[in-house]
Amino acid sequence: MWPVNIQWIDVIDILLVTLLIYYLYQLIKGTAALNIFFGIIIIYILYLLVDALQMRLLSKIVGQFIGLGVLAMVVVFQQEIRRFLLLVGTTWLNSRFGFLKKIVPSKLVGSQQHALDTKELELALNDLLKTQTGALIVILKNSELKYYLKSGVLLQARLSSQLLQNIFFKNSPLHDGAAIIKGSKILGARCILPLTEKTDFPENLGLRHRAAAGVTEFSDAIAIAISEQFQQISIAFQGNLESNLTVPEVMKKLNEYLKKD
Repeated sequence: MWPVNIQWIDVIDILLVTLLIYYLYQLIKGTAALNIFFGIIIIYILYLLVDALQMRLLSKIVGQFIGLGVLAMVVVFQQEIRRFLLLVGTTWLNSRFGFLKKIVPSKLVGSQQHALDTKELELALNDLLKTQTGALIVILKNSELKYYLKSGVLLQARLSSQLLQNIFFKNSPLHDGAAIIKGSKILGARCILPLTEKTDFPENLGLRHRAAAGVTEFSDAIAIAISEQFQQISIAFQGNLESNLTVPEVMKKLNEYLKKD
């Protein structure tokens, strides 16, 4: 038998690699990138096998493929890498500023400039459902989504039910795209959002719901989608979309998501 000499640093090394693979799997789960990820693992296992069997020619070919594969992974997994770095960065910042908010008054930190007007938002959701008006509303937390905000029309208007109804009225030039809300203001409308790439996304849901899930996959924003066809409302957070909810259920989940770090 081979001598076994495992030190505590080896155990930590294995645990960290396992944790890294787990988080990578969570990021690409349900997307086409998952199949590519498993393909890369299979090729790497093949490389270890042919190298152990001292198959020099095949080992050299597969080794060169793996070397070039690192560059290919950066291109193929561009969105996933961005989401992973965003997840790590957001977690680090929340841990630092979360501690700061506990010891420094909120007025000095500036974390509570304007609270979300949930009453006006709830009124708007009820009215949009009654009038069978489709809508896509994004509520910002820490992420600013400036790139997507610039893709639409800047408003900087006070949040109100009437304004949201006017924005998503089917003959309005602003009804396509999303309205982005921060605190008590509607920052912009007709904003173009990225679509989710999940392969297991429900087929009965359209682009509006795909955009709601997509924008929450790489940010801490919350998205609410209203289907004019099925007259149902959905809410998305951290890439997870919950559909066929009532307005009170959506508002309850919204308040829960707003409190999360």
